[in-house]
Amino acid sequence: MTHSAPPRRPLAASPIQFAILTLLAGMTTAQAQVQEPAPAAAPAPAPAAKDANAIQEIIVTATKRATPLQRTPVAITALNANALADNHVQTIQDVVNLVPGFQATSEGDHGVITMTLRGIGNDSAKTEYADPEVASFVDGIYSPRPEGATSLLFDLDAIEVLRGPQGTLWGRNSSVGAVNMQTAKPVLGDSSGNVEMGAGSYSRLGARGAVNVPLSDTAAMRIAFVHEQHDGYVDFQKLPVPSVASQQAAYLASGGTLASFQPINPNLFVTDGPKYGAQNQSALRLSLLWQPTAQLKWNLAYENFADRGTLSMNLLQNQRPGQDKWSALIDTAPSLTRDTNSFRSRLEYSLNDAAMLTYIAGYSRFSGASTFDADGGANVPTSFATGATYQANNTVSSHYVNYSHELELQSVGKRAVDWQLGLYYGAEKNSMRFDIPIFNGTQQGTVVWQGSFIQPKETVASTALFGQSTWNVSDSLHLTGGLRYTSDKRTNVGGNGYTWNYDASVPQVPLSPNIDPTKPGQGYNPSVPSNDGEFTGHKTTGLARIGYDIDRNNMVYASLSTGYKSGGLQDGGRPYGAETLTNYEIGSKSTLMGGALKINNALYYSKFKDFQFSSPVTNPDGSHSLATSNAEGATVYGFESEIAAKLSKDDKLQASLAWTHAVLGTLRGAGSNDYSLPACAIPGISTCLDVTGNTMPHSPKFSLQLMYQHTVHLNDEATLTPRISTHYETSSWLSVFNLGDGDKQAAYTRTDLGLRYSKKNWWIDAFVRNAGNGNVKTSASNGGNVWLAQYLPPRTFGINTGFDF
Repeated sequence: MTHSAPPRRPLAASPIQFAILTLLAGMTTAQAQVQEPAPAAAPAPAPAAKDANAIQEIIVTATKRATPLQRTPVAITALNANALADNHVQTIQDVVNLVPGFQATSEGDHGVITMTLRGIGNDSAKTEYADPEVASFVDGIYSPRPEGATSLLFDLDAIEVLRGPQGTLWGRNSSVGAVNMQTAKPVLGDSSGNVEMGAGSYSRLGARGAVNVPLSDTAAMRIAFVHEQHDGYVDFQKLPVPSVASQQAAYLASGGTLASFQPINPNLFVTDGPKYGAQNQSALRLSLLWQPTAQLKWNLAYENFADRGTLSMNLLQNQRPGQDKWSALIDTAPSLTRDTNSFRSRLEYSLNDAAMLTYIAGYSRFSGASTFDADGGANVPTSFATGATYQANNTVSSHYVNYSHELELQSVGKRAVDWQLGLYYGAEKNSMRFDIPIFNGTQQGTVVWQGSFIQPKETVASTALFGQSTWNVSDSLHLTGGLRYTSDKRTNVGGNGYTWNYDASVPQVPLSPNIDPTKPGQGYNPSVPSNDGEFTGHKTTGLARIGYDIDRNNMVYASLSTGYKSGGLQDGGRPYGAETLTNYEIGSKSTLMGGALKINNALYYSKFKDFQFSSPVTNPDGSHSLATSNAEGATVYGFESEIAAKLSKDDKLQASLAWTHAVLGTLRGAGSNDYSLPACAIPGISTCLDVTGNTMPHSPKFSLQLMYQHTVHLNDEATLTPRISTHYETSSWLSVFNLGDGDKQAAYTRTDLGLRYSKKNWWIDAFVRNAGNGNVKTSASNGGNVWLAQYLPPRTFGINTGFDF
């Protein structure tokens, strides 16, 4: 495991000094992992660079109109298709190192990725219970559930990460930021395509490609596909079976009798089959463009995503002697089934030379199921009912349907006032069954607790009206104001938890899909009260911003913006309150040295009110539930900088850094079954901790990303490009509890290497990810008094080859 020593204090402080000096010098604002470009969903290509050493301009859509990145007064990281390919980006977790202040957390039992930006996120935003603070969009259409963010990222024009509240234009659950993925669109009159294949470690195989087909003078189609698979990272440990005499002694010492004793069945422990951490994902996208006139343009897309891989595994932080770090004693075989079908539509109509009307619609249907070894093999059983705990977290079924409609009317062209108005409606319908059996020792043992959470109908409806305008006072001075009014409604109909009632007449067997806990005589009682309930809320959020172009190469801005995340319902039908944020920000953007150097910086201060904290808890009556409470705020401030430089026509250097200070406000009753906590004096929770003033999780004080590549011209047609990318960050907590080394990721450095050979339209690319094979924790738990963690993947390597046609 490769970790760097924690930095000295002067190093941690230097980003602030650098921020102030840079801003005063009028340099730039936090905004762009400026990979070499390709416009991000722009209607027209970016202008070509004037000189070989100049970095081409990137076009972004952060203001819902195509604008040059260096002229957009928003903190944005824009990654184009080339940058995504160079960094072998497949999921959002692959993006985080490329964006300052961005973190992603893997969550094993649901197999999803939750996002943190500028020190704020919600690790429980992995089910229908909790919404994220960082919203995900595909082609401007909101993706409500985290499974969408873990889908394969393929055939993209760009990814834009917007930092800071985006509550006016982007809306839902973007209180600290938004991620917009722009898919590649069909092009009229173009016959072209690309194909790529690859192989690598852990029996990795991959293929992807796309083809653009002109259908007529006014229509075109694009077909894109991807498949990625590799074996799991986690090996199976063999159960060290104690002697029968030893098992009997342990069982009798626990109060058992010889009459009820049975030897451990080693066949209950998994030793072969699919391993945890495997990938087996496929996706297909069919896109259509119809443009019958210069005024009318319609983009349609259908996308299917299928996941048959396995979930990530909780691993012992301190492995047992003689066992490999990436191994576990597994008593629940992994399984995962996910299917998503999505439709997206964007219809644009130019009313006249002054205004355009756009209708954006989306529909998505998801279904899934999974099994997960929640105990992580933390302990070795001493008998069939002692020494360890068996726990499985099984999603028996999960279904959701979501759709949205957005109508936008905006000005076009260069005008004294740029304006836009919009109406939005989004809705979700969720249903699920989630089982948790917990037994003493093994599955043969006695019940500790088991229950099923069944939500047949949970709905969300969100309606919004928004508007934003920019008064171009002069060619240099720009004043922007915006407002959004949002109304939310959530309902839970028929939802309940069903808990084992310890009826001695019912056999003690682990809860499974074959058992219907809602039926009498199965050994389960419904929770009282049920989860039925309704929540309504509304909020007005806004933006005020001033931008000033110092000259054609330098601009500064200052903004005041607010964000909002709806309240909702938790188990028992209890409501929790909305979360709001006020963000103050100043920034600058500069293009220097004839375009060969770009520097973007931002300095921000964010004040939260009623920050939502969600976690699974045990209630005083022994039942389990997911609880959400509102902390009395949180304070976050920091600095971000991104630098892109073309040292010569063949040398590129990129750097991004973030300095973050994120502290929770008052929260005295934070509980979680994932952690061993003291008895709680707060009514309604068995164990909890006062976390007032603790550092927010996933918010390292300082992080730095460096990338350098050099192109060697072998001849007039062929090039060889080595590439190195290194990420460093200081230590960070993995939960709000701040419980010591087990709950912390130490400072670390992680390096990726690449070597690309290109000749005409053909290329071959070799890569090594996590070259130092470091173990980097993304989440942790010690609910059974043994520290477990989820980790980023170990060292992997591979080779890809492809060609364009």
